[in-house]
This record gives sequence, C-alpha cells and structure tokens, in this order.
Amino acid sequence: MLTDIAISQSAPIRHIKEIAASINISNNDLEYYGKHKAKLPLKLIDEEKIKQHHLILVTAITPTPAGEGKTTISVGLTDGLNHIGKKAMAVLREPSLGPVFGLKGGATGGGYSQIIPMEDINLHFTGDFAAIEKANNLLAALIDHNLQNKKRSLQIDPRTIVWKRVMDMNDRALRHIVIGLGGTANGITREDGFNITPASEIMAILCMSTGMDDLKRRLGNIYVGTTFSGQPVFARDLNAVGAMAILLKDAIKPNLVQTLEGNPAILHGGPFASIAQGTNSILATKMGLSLSDYVVTEAGFAADLGAEKFFDIKCVNAGLKPKAVVIVATVRALRHHGGAKKDELTIPSITKVEKGLANLGKHLENMQLFDMRSVVAINYFPGDTDEEIARIKSFCNKYQVEAIVCKGFAEGGKGMTELAHAVTDLIKSDESNFKPLYDRELSIEEKIHRIATKIYGADAVEYSVKAKTQLKNIKELGFEQMPVCMAKTPKSLSDDERKTGRPENFIVTVREFEFAAGAGFVIPILGEMMRMPGLPVIPAAEGIDIDANGVITGLS
Repeated sequence: MLTDIAISQSAPIRHIKEIAASINISNNDLEYYGKHKAKLPLKLIDEEKIKQHHLILVTAITPTPAGEGKTTISVGLTDGLNHIGKKAMAVLREPSLGPVFGLKGGATGGGYSQIIPMEDINLHFTGDFAAIEKANNLLAALIDHNLQNKKRSLQIDPRTIVWKRVMDMNDRALRHIVIGLGGTANGITREDGFNITPASEIMAILCMSTGMDDLKRRLGNIYVGTTFSGQPVFARDLNAVGAMAILLKDAIKPNLVQTLEGNPAILHGGPFASIAQGTNSILATKMGLSLSDYVVTEAGFAADLGAEKFFDIKCVNAGLKPKAVVIVATVRALRHHGGAKKDELTIPSITKVEKGLANLGKHLENMQLFDMRSVVAINYFPGDTDEEIARIKSFCNKYQVEAIVCKGFAEGGKGMTELAHAVTDLIKSDESNFKPLYDRELSIEEKIHRIATKIYGADAVEYSVKAKTQLKNIKELGFEQMPVCMAKTPKSLSDDERKTGRPENFIVTVREFEFAAGAGFVIPILGEMMRMPGLPVIPAAEGIDIDANGVITGLS
C-alpha cells in the first residue's frame, strides 16, 4: 500500500472556495491561505443552528504508544456519513511540529482517511501555533523586563514565577535552563525553561475562548507569580493583554480544509490531553455545528483523559450537548492490555484479547457515567483474525453496544458506512442525555475523588505535602469552583503506566498542583508530567526530505 504522504499527494484536491460553497459560505467570508486553506470569520457561528445539529465524540481505549487511530476513524466516519447522504464535517485539532519530527508523526489521519493538504497541515499550516508561541513569549519577555525595570517594577519575586517560554519542537535541552547570564545588561539571572507550544496556557485559552472579548479576559487572568509581599501577579498587571491579543487576532479564527474525498473539515487549536483539555477549540466546534448537520470531533488519548475533559470542561463551559460517542479499539491494543509484549502485538492471540477486553469494558462503563451511548469502532489492521474480532463483538453485546469493523484506512468513506449508519441510528434513538460527572460547586478534593474513583477505578486519593500546601493557596486565590484538568499518564487507567488492562486495588497520588487561571481550570498532577518532550533514538526528522520541485517525502 502507498504511504500516507503518497496517497495525499496523488489525491485530487478541490479549491477551498468549492469546499466553502458546499456548506454555503460566501467567497467574501473566506480569508485565503493559498488555494487549499482558509480562515473563517466568527460571525458564521449560529447558536440556534448549533442546538439543532449533532455532535459526535470519537475517543478510544487506553492506547499503545503508537496510538489506535482516532483521527483516521474521525476522518473516515466523516466521509462515511457523507457517503450515506448526511451533511457532515470533521472538526479536529491541529498537529504539533514536535511529534511530526519526533516519534508519532503527523495528525491528519492515515491511509485513505486523511485531511489534506497533508504537508501544509503537518508543517506551518496557517501560523496558529507560531502566533500562540509569540504571544506566550511576549508575556515572558515582559515579565523579565519588569524584573529589571526598577522604575516600574511590580516587585515580582523571581523564585515564584511559573510562566515559561515555549517552542513547537521536541528539545529536551531546553526543559531546565538558566537565563540572564553575562551581566546585568542581559537581565536578571534566574532558572527558567521551555514548554512545547501545545502545553502553553495560551493554547488552552485559545481553545476555551468564545470570542475576542473572552480571549482578552482570559489572557488577563494568566497567573505569573507573586510579589515579595506575597500578592498574586497576573498578566493584566503587566499591561500585556492588548499586545498578546493582537498576536492572536488571526489565530482565533478556525481553519477550513478538506478530507481526501472532498468533504469539509475544520482544524483549530491543539492542546495536549495529558496536561490540558486535549480537544479543538470551542469556536471551531460551534462553527462546525453551525455549518453541518453532523460534526465529528475527537479528544486526545483514551476516554479517561480526553473524553472526561471534553465532557466536564469543554461541553459544560460551551453548553454543548453531544449526541453519541465512538470508542476506537484495535485488536493490537487489546493484545497489549492482555499482556502481549511490544514484539508480540501483531501475533494473533484470542487469550490475550479476552484478557485485554477488561480495558474496553471500563471505558464503555465510563461513557455510561455521562449518560452517553456508545458504539465501538474496531480499527482494522491486517493480521486481525475473525476469531478475535468475533470475541470483541460478543463482549460489546453484553454492554448492549454495537462493535463494527472499520476499514477507512484502506477504503476511505466506503469502508466506514456501517459505522456511519450505526452512529446515525444511535442519534435517532435519542438515548444519550449528557450530564457532567461532577458539579462545579464541589470542592477540588471532591472533584478529584469522583474522577479517580469513578473514571479510573481507584480506591482512594492521596496528596503529597507539597500538593496540600498548593491546594490551600489555590483556595485562597478563589479558584475552587474551577473544573479540574487531571494530568496523568495516558498509558494506564491508573497513575502508573505499568498497570495495563483494568487496574484494581490502587490509590492515586496527587504529587502537586498547577492551575491555569486564564484557561479556567485547576491541574492536579499525578506522577511526572513531560511539558517538553525529547526526540527518540531515530527522530522522524531524519527521514523527511524535499526535492528541487518542492515534493516532500517522509511525512506520516
């Protein structure tokens, strides 16, 4: 089979004005970024249409390091829905350059279920990440300027500064650095560091904002640190908001592109799901629901991370009512959860699949906690056996959930029509009645306990001494009514990545707290969190090239 990039490059691509016309967008409302990409104005959002249309979430079981193909299923389902005569579009996140040049590759789907132009999307796209990076680093520059500016100093204690610089690249050498060396003319010497751009609070803010005024309010609420007298300092105190907002004036607008089959897709934002909300922007989702009858979106990693945050943070904040959930499973991931080693994942084993089904079962139960009805999409790989697939279907039947083999990777939309029919039937049944897992009025500890015990299956939650002290500070700052955005490993339902399958009899430990006052959530950290990844032994960048005619190879 052809590589993803070869498939993308060989596919016919329509001018973006044709895609816009198919969803009744005037040429005058498009801000062109070449022939195949365009920004959409926020005025196209229609709250009345949003209420009439259908939002579908694609999530997954606990993944292997390679991922189980949520984007491939999301794009394939969008094409499948259009195949059966529905007006549907995908609304997804933008890729980060770090994974593109690192280990995982791009984030435009795979095979014949892709978003195009693949090369543009996986590289600089429309510059949204660059704008977020610049806004983030402008605030960092203003902070360090204020430390040195004695005439207008806010008396910020350098030891308390939590704001870091960002760069959209995997570069472990920048995790912990010292800045301001070389004398007083070069600033105040202090410890600092870089995060990767998707981990910036600016990214989370962009994706939580409902418009420019809300964006500016949230930017102003960014917490920087404290003064020597212990008073909190926010971005608004540094008069940073206006300039930061100007840098984001275009990035706030969603981006219109297309699938391989010429169906509309919107890409916007890209916060990580392990440390942020892990979904595309509220504005993009509302835009999609304003323009199409069905919107297919996804949330990062498995349902215990991305889906929980999608429901409890994004949907509650935006007033969204999702209608159905698709849980992506692969036979190889079930083998993994059944005890298969890395070199055994492609070896058929009904025994390992049966054991691994406990992980899928927990995610099915978790969706029921939100009063959401699900369908399981078995993302098909060559080597999956009929016996293994039959066992998965039989298992799902016990939950009164349909499991469908999906061949969108190899067949595009026509390989996804069975799933498309199942999803529309689920929506017609009107059995989903979304409700959040917790009330915002609960204490932070009660919210954490509910997520840990109900979603993860933990017996209890423990707090380090450091976390207890930080929690007291969070309450004193008045942030207790915020939702919690759990930061933990995506490799396990627990906080220990070694515990595969469905762990039992475990306690999760909150090691420390962070909070994103601008984005509007408290972040309990379970274990070690990586905000600036490193490159693997053989980076993907080593296999990427461009020839004299501008043809790119090696992207995936």
